[in-house]
Amino acid sequence: MNKPVVVSEETLTEPVVVAELAPAAKAAGPAYVVLAGISFSHFLNDTMQSLIASVYPILKDTYALDFAQIGMITLAFQFTASLLQPVVGHYTDKKAQPYSLAIGMASTFFGLLLLSAAHQYLVILVAAALVGLGSAVFHPESARIARLASGGRYGFAQSVFQLGGSFGTSMGPVLAALIVVPFGQGSIAWFSSIAFLAILILWRIGRWYAPQIKAKKTAAVQAHPDAPSSRRVIVALLVLVALLFSKQLYVSSLSSYYIFYLIDRFGVSTQAAQMYLFIFLAANAVGAFLGGPLGDRFGRKIVIWISILGALPFTLALPYAGLVGSAVLSVVIGLIISSTTSSIIVFAQELVPHRFGMISGVFFGVAFGIGGLGAAVLGKVADHTSIEFVYQICAYLPAIGLLAVFLPKLPRHAR
Repeated sequence: MNKPVVVSEETLTEPVVVAELAPAAKAAGPAYVVLAGISFSHFLNDTMQSLIASVYPILKDTYALDFAQIGMITLAFQFTASLLQPVVGHYTDKKAQPYSLAIGMASTFFGLLLLSAAHQYLVILVAAALVGLGSAVFHPESARIARLASGGRYGFAQSVFQLGGSFGTSMGPVLAALIVVPFGQGSIAWFSSIAFLAILILWRIGRWYAPQIKAKKTAAVQAHPDAPSSRRVIVALLVLVALLFSKQLYVSSLSSYYIFYLIDRFGVSTQAAQMYLFIFLAANAVGAFLGGPLGDRFGRKIVIWISILGALPFTLALPYAGLVGSAVLSVVIGLIISSTTSSIIVFAQELVPHRFGMISGVFFGVAFGIGGLGAAVLGKVADHTSIEFVYQICAYLPAIGLLAVFLPKLPRHAR
């Protein structure tokens, strides 16, 4: 953000104001070192989080869990993050907490240690909730930092930020296959060293962030003459939530149960199934990076249209494909459907420009919440039917992308 963010008295809050950048800083463009640091921290954060889903087969066999109980673990992790992220974002809109990122990462640190030593189902749920708490603190403020360091290239900055998280998510199955499966649940404790490294990086980023912000009393905001009305903004936000629902629930279905689907249908080993999951998640990472710059160039509404509806033919074909075909289709689906994330988040931020933290928290929180609730519901459905039936149902989720027709046209400077 290159100009002060201010709000009217109707908001009844005191916003975080970013100081005006010097002309030389504007000309320099994005702060690449900061973007790289926050993206790498996102990579470390989501690598640790993805370990939870990646060790599901171990937990299922060790503690004789059913699919509904597996879904409850995902719910414990993601529901915590879903509840707290908007709260954190709302608070930091009023008073930024540059060192909260490092403090929040400590929750993930202790969650991993607890998960490695847990021998009761309830303790596993608590450990998953602690990791979710770390995510709730991390995402809203780090998304604000990415925008602050963007130099005006908001889609690009959000994509760089998302790229780290997406690749971190894709690394979970690989690390589980190489380390956790051979050495057991206790080896999860080794990954606490990753959390410690993330704490150090985030503390340093906090030192850069602190001088960039200052509190300022409320003042009137000057709306762009072509900006959509308040009613259209509300409708657009609801549409964006629905679009994120279709995208995130489908991705959650593959992230949580794709391993079991491949094992049950094709008889592959657990390690092989985790590598197939890595392929899908890696494609997600690439798609997440491409979506932001494309939105900057061609408009975010166009990217949202193409990325959600464009995945529909491939999701419909996936339940009927063979092993190789499933792998190829998962790559195509991951590339297309994940490219919408950055555009949805930046579109929402531009609809409500005085609430970056809260909007980021709501959308990241909704993503986590949808994933958690969806995983629990899909697990219940899988217990009563089959994993294959679950994927036949989820194949129609991208059709919700038709709702993008209700998104307003933003002013040209906010494309």
